[in-house]
Amino acid sequence: MLKASDIVPAPGIHSVGTESVTALAQITADAFRDDPFNRWLFGGFEPMQRTFANLARHIYAPNGFCQILSEDGEGRAATMWLMPGDKPDATAIGMLKTYVGLFASGGWGALMRGKAAGDAMARHHPAEPHAYLFTVGVASAGRGRGLGRRLIEPVLDACDRSGTMAYLENSNPANQRFYASLGFERVELFHAAPESPPLEAMQRLPR
Repeated sequence: MLKASDIVPAPGIHSVGTESVTALAQITADAFRDDPFNRWLFGGFEPMQRTFANLARHIYAPNGFCQILSEDGEGRAATMWLMPGDKPDATAIGMLKTYVGLFASGGWGALMRGKAAGDAMARHHPAEPHAYLFTVGVASAGRGRGLGRRLIEPVLDACDRSGTMAYLENSNPANQRFYASLGFERVELFHAAPESPPLEAMQRLPR
C-alpha cells in the first residue's frame, strides 16, 4: 500500500505539517479564488481561506500528506492529499470549528452548502484504497510554469510503483485537460446541490 514515505519529491518541494497551515491556506485560496464551485460554496475569498486553513489544520496536515513548492523562499504551489489508510475525518472539535467558521462567514446558507458539499463528495469516493488529491493550487505569482505538475507527478509515480489508484474531484472545467494529461479520466459529474456547479469525479489507474 502506498505510503507518504514512498514519494520522492522534486527539488524545491517540501512536505509540511500543521506549522504550515497558514501558507497552505493562502496558496490554495489564491489558486481557487475564481473557481466556480468554490465561489458558489464560499461566496468570497476570506471564508474560502479560513475554511481551507481549518481543513488543513484538522484533517490534511495531521492525517494526510501536504507539500509546498517554494521559489526564492516564497511558497508558490501546494497540495493536500490523503494516502490509502489515512483518516479522512477531523476530530469532533475540529469539525465544529470548521462549521462555526462557515456559519460566521456566510450564515446558515454557507453552513448548509458546506455540509451538502462534504456529504456529496463522501458519497462518490471510490470504495477501494486510493490516493485522494483534495487540492492542488498554484498561487497567482507562480502560474504558467508547470508548478502544479511538478507537485503532482512524484506522487503519481509512487502510485504507479505501488499499484495505487489516484482520485480527485475537479471543481473547474478549465482544469479538465490538465488532469487528463496526467492520466486522470472522468468517472462522473455530480452536484452537491441542484443549483451548484458540478464536480467532476476523476480517477487515474496505476500504470
